[in-house]
Amino acid sequence: MGLLETIRNPQDLSKLTSEQLEQLAGEIRTFLITNVAQTGGHLGPNLGVVELTMAIHKVFDSPRDSIVFDTGHQSYVHKLLTGRQDFSTLRQQGGMSGYPDRAESEHDIVESSHASSSLSWADGISRARQLTGEGDRCVVAVVGDGALTGGMAWEAINNIAADKRRRVVIVVNDNGRSYAPTVGGVADYLASLRPTIDSLRAAPTYEVVLDWWKKKLQSGGPIGQFTYKSLHAMKKGIKDWWAPQGMFEDLGMKYIGPVDGHNMRALEHALTTARNYGGPVIVHAMTEKGHGYAPALANEADQFHAVGIIDPETGEPTEAGGARSWTSVFAEEIADIADERDDIVGITGAMLIPVGLHKFAERHPERVIDVGIAEQHALTSAAGMAFGGLHPVVAVYATFLNRAFDQLLMDVALHKAGVTVVLDRAGVTGPDGASHHGMWDMAMVQIVPGLHLAAPRDASRLREELREAVAIADAPSVVRFSKGSVGSEIEAIERLSDGVDVLARRPEGSTENDVLIISVGAMSELALDVASRLGSQGISSTVVDPRWVLPVRKSIIALAARHRLVICIEDGVRAGGVGSRIRQEMRAAGVDTALNEVGLPVEFLDHGTRSQVLERVGLTAQQITHDVVAQVLGTKVPFARPLPGQEHPTTGSLPKL
Repeated sequence: MGLLETIRNPQDLSKLTSEQLEQLAGEIRTFLITNVAQTGGHLGPNLGVVELTMAIHKVFDSPRDSIVFDTGHQSYVHKLLTGRQDFSTLRQQGGMSGYPDRAESEHDIVESSHASSSLSWADGISRARQLTGEGDRCVVAVVGDGALTGGMAWEAINNIAADKRRRVVIVVNDNGRSYAPTVGGVADYLASLRPTIDSLRAAPTYEVVLDWWKKKLQSGGPIGQFTYKSLHAMKKGIKDWWAPQGMFEDLGMKYIGPVDGHNMRALEHALTTARNYGGPVIVHAMTEKGHGYAPALANEADQFHAVGIIDPETGEPTEAGGARSWTSVFAEEIADIADERDDIVGITGAMLIPVGLHKFAERHPERVIDVGIAEQHALTSAAGMAFGGLHPVVAVYATFLNRAFDQLLMDVALHKAGVTVVLDRAGVTGPDGASHHGMWDMAMVQIVPGLHLAAPRDASRLREELREAVAIADAPSVVRFSKGSVGSEIEAIERLSDGVDVLARRPEGSTENDVLIISVGAMSELALDVASRLGSQGISSTVVDPRWVLPVRKSIIALAARHRLVICIEDGVRAGGVGSRIRQEMRAAGVDTALNEVGLPVEFLDHGTRSQVLERVGLTAQQITHDVVAQVLGTKVPFARPLPGQEHPTTGSLPKL
């Protein structure tokens, strides 16, 4: 039996010798490489925090002391040390979450995987501890250096530093990266510490020796105390030269570090000092993403930030590459557009490669700006660039647009700024779970005046609609697409005068059908499948792709008036979504055709593959067809309009599909 198998809770670490802790760290790395290689997941970040997580759990008493992980993707080691050592179902439906999960363990606190929020959590938890008489309990926030590029982190630090009594320990996991290398002034500052630490590796004897002399001299009478004050001033000068820390101390917070994030003894000493200090402390730990795994270290792009199924020996993918991804299509097209137009600039929030701006950056590095994890700043900065005569393209994950809604509304839309927002990973994303699904974007932007929203169904339409988006100079435009592979090309049988694509009429040539199916974005294959199934039940249909779902096209309203029932299929939340907006526009135009919104429920959806999640919520061809048949027969609301001369049916039997 290895040491890892004997660890059932963090307290078990206290039983191990220094040599055994080192052995355990090696076992954890081997476990992570072996297991994550089989399921996929965040490998590089977790390999980099093995000793750091072990030291935190050895020094602090979880769950009495609260440990909060920023973004949470580096919590795998934490899971292992808190009794969760079956990783066979990692990020799979019904299995272990890839992030902290309160349902899994009392040691998990923050489930959201959005960066830069952990310090606000720490501020709130520590205030609660103080107000409820439990101020002796510590709160530890593990925050990556990349997360410090987010303004929310500094808002929290400002509040934490104002109260010297609260026992908050901020552990800065400084690996020089968020997803890719960290950028910005904070990153430059932290990077300035690296040359010395890389050579000296933060010898713990430095603080030990000075602390010994401090006690010795302070007990030595007036002369000793005078000598201590002189040495203390010298110490500060040495530290400012050897490890500049003014940025942190100017905030009024005790700073400890830099410390070698892979040296257990140094980490324990630093964290114990922080725990005993009794007030807010920053511990600056310098780690290496992918530490101990050569294939990860050799991967310059992201050091295996996230991997699919790989060969654990080589790090090479074991699955054959599938169809092209949505992101790669966008990456090529935006780079080509940038070649043609000098006013196009790209903006990313610390995710140059994941959102597909890397090819643009390779061709025109001066026109791609990485603002760090700062989506709010990205949108308002884009508004400023638009005022200055540029056309910014802000590329973010759809779930992160949530964080910049105020800026989209008040800085971009109110000022009629020509800014294009590209939303990657829109809709159901799959294994990353509730906080990564991009399912709120379409409902959010419905209420932004003047906004144009495109949802391409395939690669050709993505290229086409992206070009149309960057041609809009007096309003915000949004182009959203799914995660993963682009489906097959779906050609329209007709394009209407206002740009709406008719994908199918069943029976062919008919213009007065039973059901109008409005397909939003990547739901077109599903919509066509539903139409085919309805046809087998004798129900005629028309399938359209609006291409631009905002503003609602007049032809959609006209088509709705000529059908008995309208269904809108979207992979966003139903409440306030595209279907809801179309229904409102129909009523305003005096069209009383019933409309059924088919989309995602207003729920936080657990992780699973995209198809598993869609099936779980009823977004399948079989379920949708079943419901539409019932609506046409009059046994399920909303009822389809009755045929001429026919009373509205109130009963009927459902055919077996």
